[in-house]
Amino acid sequence: MEQNDLQRALMAVLFAAGEPIDARRLSQTLERDEAEIHEACKALMDELSFNRSGIRIVRLENAYQMCSSPEMAEYVTKTLETRKPPKLSPSQLETLTVVAYYQPATKALVEQIRGVDSAYCVSALMTKKLIRECGRLNVPGRPIVYETTPDFLRVFGLESLSELPEIEKVDLHVDPSQVEPLEQKQEAPAQPDESTPAQQEIPL
Repeated sequence: MEQNDLQRALMAVLFAAGEPIDARRLSQTLERDEAEIHEACKALMDELSFNRSGIRIVRLENAYQMCSSPEMAEYVTKTLETRKPPKLSPSQLETLTVVAYYQPATKALVEQIRGVDSAYCVSALMTKKLIRECGRLNVPGRPIVYETTPDFLRVFGLESLSELPEIEKVDLHVDPSQVEPLEQKQEAPAQPDESTPAQQEIPL
């Protein structure tokens, strides 16, 4: 497969997928080295940007996704009536911030940092697909641990978590070596523990 053929294949796969596709998976299915996948995707990203195309390819950590260009957002929204980005309350933003910086993070860790019960906020963020369950901590009780999702990166315009602003963190992180992957995703219902605050919209 020539380089141009690889780029065409990547465009077709990313267009059909409609969601982030990990470079490792692309490497396996297209039978090319992962380094070649990254190189080809980077070339496509530069070409689409240089030509001011109506579509873009964005990198989300080790995955790629095809989307419309920011300049076309108004037309896409008007035509397709695309729903607005998820709205987050201040308490949900606090919870999301803790998970983003301390992941993998347990609900108990979030509550220890915030100082209030956070069950409702964690549940709301999962519903908005900004965080997800990623395993259980290998300690008594085996609490669920959470991490951010590719949607989190997309909503905040990040390529990877390394682009998060630096903050001074307290030493409360979970040891990743103690996290056991979940065999089956579980969702425990949570009751709201706080009044609904003013809503805040996240810019794309």
